[in-house]
Amino acid sequence: MPRVSQEQARINRQRVVEVAAALFRERGLHGVGVVDIMAAAGLTHGGFYGQFANKDALAAEAFDTALAEEYRGTTDTVVANYLSLDHVRTPGKGCPLAALANDVSREQTGSAVRGRFAQGIEGLASIVANLTPKASKERRRQRALATVATLVGAVVLARAVDDEALATELLQAAQASIAP
Repeated sequence: MPRVSQEQARINRQRVVEVAAALFRERGLHGVGVVDIMAAAGLTHGGFYGQFANKDALAAEAFDTALAEEYRGTTDTVVANYLSLDHVRTPGKGCPLAALANDVSREQTGSAVRGRFAQGIEGLASIVANLTPKASKERRRQRALATVATLVGAVVLARAVDDEALATELLQAAQASIAP
């Protein structure tokens, strides 16, 4: 079997990371295996360990990719998109903080995914800190963390209910509570 070029290997790796980012958000960290990810990427699972040390290493990289996808645009756009029914309905394309909070909380302390999760919270908090007009640094951080908790919590709860009207109310209440 011919060897894959370095460029093709890079493309394959990126495809695996992107597919894993979506599948982990849709099914959870333990709801999808390496074989599933590689098949969804159109590759055999044999090449996985040539690219990644293990599934946890892939999960950490996939988490970073998912975060980068989620937080583009202005603060108002990020919040509006975050607190939308579209975000609730499509966890595979949405924020990994809301999609994976329960899974990550069960990971071993010090794991790469937990570290990335903390970085994700910090990143989202820095984005939404702009919602707090002219306040002390400590107050802006406190408000930003409360906003992150509100955003993530609203989406997690809206996904958990089977009543679209209630889901919409949860999102609207969160939006109203963080409005400047």
